[in-house]
Amino acid sequence: MSRVGLIVNPAAGRDVRRLTGGATVVDNYAKRRVAECVLDGLTATSDPPAVRLMPDRSGIADHAVAESPGAVDASVLEMPVEKSAADTRRAAARFREDGLAAVVVLGGDGTTRDVASEIGEVPVIAVSTGTNNVVPTAVDGTLAGVAAALIATAAVPAADVTTRHGMVEARVEAGTGERTLSALASAEVSSRSFVGTRALLDPTDLRGGVVSRAHPGDVGLAAVAGAFERVAPTDPGGVVLRLADPAEAPRSVRAVLAPGVTATVGIESVDRLDWDETARFDVPDGVVGADGERELELTDATVALTPVPEGPRLVDVDATLSAGADAGALVAEGTEPASTIEDYSSD
Repeated sequence: MSRVGLIVNPAAGRDVRRLTGGATVVDNYAKRRVAECVLDGLTATSDPPAVRLMPDRSGIADHAVAESPGAVDASVLEMPVEKSAADTRRAAARFREDGLAAVVVLGGDGTTRDVASEIGEVPVIAVSTGTNNVVPTAVDGTLAGVAAALIATAAVPAADVTTRHGMVEARVEAGTGERTLSALASAEVSSRSFVGTRALLDPTDLRGGVVSRAHPGDVGLAAVAGAFERVAPTDPGGVVLRLADPAEAPRSVRAVLAPGVTATVGIESVDRLDWDETARFDVPDGVVGADGERELELTDATVALTPVPEGPRLVDVDATLSAGADAGALVAEGTEPASTIEDYSSD
């Protein structure tokens, strides 16, 4: 039997940016409902794939299994739970090792980044339920489940409907040694010298960074870059931005740094980077962030930021559904539907 994975991050969509910005609260009840929808979507194919869920201490996975359709073999993965990003990475590694056909991820950029670090070549359907949602899309959970089923059952070849998303590798060189960090959409350098609540919201803190994609419709540094360059997720390389005080910068832009936070950002320079081309920032005191969250505190350090092509294989849900319909994978001849909510046939 074909198998898919489901990762739901209970912490996604509940951080301090709900208080300091205008991001929508995505509580665990909402995530539980989306998870139920994903499992229901798996029944769109005649032979639904089995699903394995990442365990959590909020009861999301257990509830989804308890409410899963009878046609779906659903179970919770056996693994320790730490209530940290390590859970996501561990589950993604297990799904890769076990050869699952696709993985549905409910979370934001941070959750998708954690999955990408361990998922390898497994196709990822990233559903937006987090704070910074540049990469995950606002797709209905049921449709995400249908797409996962079409790929898992080989009704739609994964190679036809997936694209490789780039990433940004950060390498910090300081007197205390070398540290590394990976970002999915953007790696940011801030002059604020402590991690604190993690959220990067104040444009006066930002010194610059490198993005793997750029569009004014994105959020964060990718939106700032998008005012000057368009970099699609499938385009090679990225963009390096060096920022300055808007009152002193040669130009400035208005951009959405986070939901509910539109700010004026001063621009010193904007330049394209090829794959594996590095931009360096000297940081006497500050922080390196990934996808809008502060991660590494720095003192007298050099930060090397490099766009790399080794990101996750993201599934285009619309393309998958169209390909599945074209292949006839959603049509059954002469059989009674397994379940019917309402009969819309005419008398």
